[in-house]
Amino acid sequence: MQVLRALAALMVAAGHAQFEVAGLAARAGLPYAPAGWLPWPAGVDVFFVISGFIIVHAAASLHGRPDARKLFLAHRIARVVPLYWLATTLYLALAWARPGLIGAGAEGPAYLTASYLFWPMARADGAVQPLYSLGWTLNYEMAFYALFALALPWGRRGAVVGVLALLAGLVLIGLTAGPLPVPLAFWSDPIVLEFGCGAALALARQEGLRLPGPARLALVGLGLALLSLAGEAPALPRCLAWGGPAVLLVAAAGLGPSGPAAGRLRPAVIVGDASYALYLAHPFVVRASRVIAEATGVAASLGPGTLVAAILALATAAAILLHRNVERPLTRAARALLTPATEPAPAANKT
Repeated sequence: MQVLRALAALMVAAGHAQFEVAGLAARAGLPYAPAGWLPWPAGVDVFFVISGFIIVHAAASLHGRPDARKLFLAHRIARVVPLYWLATTLYLALAWARPGLIGAGAEGPAYLTASYLFWPMARADGAVQPLYSLGWTLNYEMAFYALFALALPWGRRGAVVGVLALLAGLVLIGLTAGPLPVPLAFWSDPIVLEFGCGAALALARQEGLRLPGPARLALVGLGLALLSLAGEAPALPRCLAWGGPAVLLVAAAGLGPSGPAAGRLRPAVIVGDASYALYLAHPFVVRASRVIAEATGVAASLGPGTLVAAILALATAAAILLHRNVERPLTRAARALLTPATEPAPAANKT
């Protein structure tokens, strides 16, 4: 699963890197067209399905405990909040110091508070995004965690069925009700069903479902082919065009035999471990790389394709360092603060 997390994070980073390099190439009069063989933003959809899968696995030891909800939410907060708050604060500092560098607009204190608290709120331009715009995905993540915590005491099967029903109910409200307030309109987007699909796959695994190697390879090939065919402007709704292939990829990764990753996959596993750091940190690396490349003229000497590869390598290296030296210590400190010292580590500490 960590290999798939690496792919998802690199897809998002590649999309942003190509966008920035395309701007540089256009200003320099160089021919460059971003690669279109995958819809790069669909890495987010892969992340959402993975999240649904991993959360069911991570919560397995909590079923039947009277403090299950409290511990589950504490683990999730410790995992997600510290690094996101750090990234948001850095972005806010840059917005105040160099607003032209990142294009941030002036927003009020209510909006800033909502950005830190994962509460969907419209910006001045009408977009429903937090200050650090990548955080829109985490607004969905935290809502999913809250719904799963609500269903957690219902047992393993009951929790998955319950959260699926809650997510489907939200989508039904969004499709049938009139204009909804921003938070509810945001949470009722059909994209939330991707979490439910991941949770269903995790339950299938816990119930003993395993797929043979050839079937899993076929799912990978079909998933990538469908993503490529969907493109970046799919005719179908996002949850089908990108979410459907993401489900196939997660099924291939999650319904195989257990065991350590093969040595040849170890580099991808390392990137997968740092995928959250890569997702949050890569915009800083990408924008800084563009500024430096433009100021030094290195973009013209390297060429657009080589520059994209160099930016991705830098972003990946930075993410691994950030994961090991900042993210993991912050997560440990947050867990120590939010849970008793005697609380054992959760089943999946890389989610």
